[in-house]
Amino acid sequence: MPTVHLHPLAHLPYQQAWDLQTQLHQEVVARKLAVRKGETVGQHHHLLFVEHPPVFTLGKSGSVDHLLLTEAQLAQQGIAFHRINRGGDITYHGPGQLVAYPIFDLDEFFNDVHRYVRSLEEVVIRTLADFGLVGERDPGYTGVWLAGDPARRQPRRKICAIGVHLSRWTTMHGLALNVRPNLSYFNHIVPCGIADADRAVTSMSVELGRPLELTEVLPRMERHFAEVFTFTPTKAAAPSI
Repeated sequence: MPTVHLHPLAHLPYQQAWDLQTQLHQEVVARKLAVRKGETVGQHHHLLFVEHPPVFTLGKSGSVDHLLLTEAQLAQQGIAFHRINRGGDITYHGPGQLVAYPIFDLDEFFNDVHRYVRSLEEVVIRTLADFGLVGERDPGYTGVWLAGDPARRQPRRKICAIGVHLSRWTTMHGLALNVRPNLSYFNHIVPCGIADADRAVTSMSVELGRPLELTEVLPRMERHFAEVFTFTPTKAAAPSI
């Protein structure tokens, strides 16, 4: 059974977190290649939990037209913007959002990208269930959703976005669960490129009708990651580069 180093919740600017992911990804790949050469080195998997200052990120398959602010407006409002190498379109990260970045060598788990994404969704679905929320998958849309109610004119609501990147079967990027973010930031983008009138964005706090801290959600998410991916968790030092 693989061992995964769990890195405690950190407040990191997006670029710093991306640099850290890249560094750890390179280390994991280097260990993988060393093992293939017959060297006796163990693999180190990582699971980073972070909270970012306000930032919009645009995936490699996304459209910049889905960003509804100019560079000047971004600067005025103090929002960063990054074009990145994950899949998917544009999304928002910010305070009150629990972001998880697995750096896994899937050779030690399973070599199946579809299963990997579905497993990330399963982690979130189980985490939401701990708080009495019923998360769902939506065919054709990656991420986790809450069901709508046409009778009440309530749209389907996205509560977690997922975007990943794999190289040499080693993962980067991951998921962003809306615990208690300021949802007004999503008005400045076409979230994940989805402009359907019957789709919206929500958070756990909105759905529960009470404030919710990331520290309440984190231990449950850690546990479900270990259950879904079947690994032994170990606590690591705070992330640094």
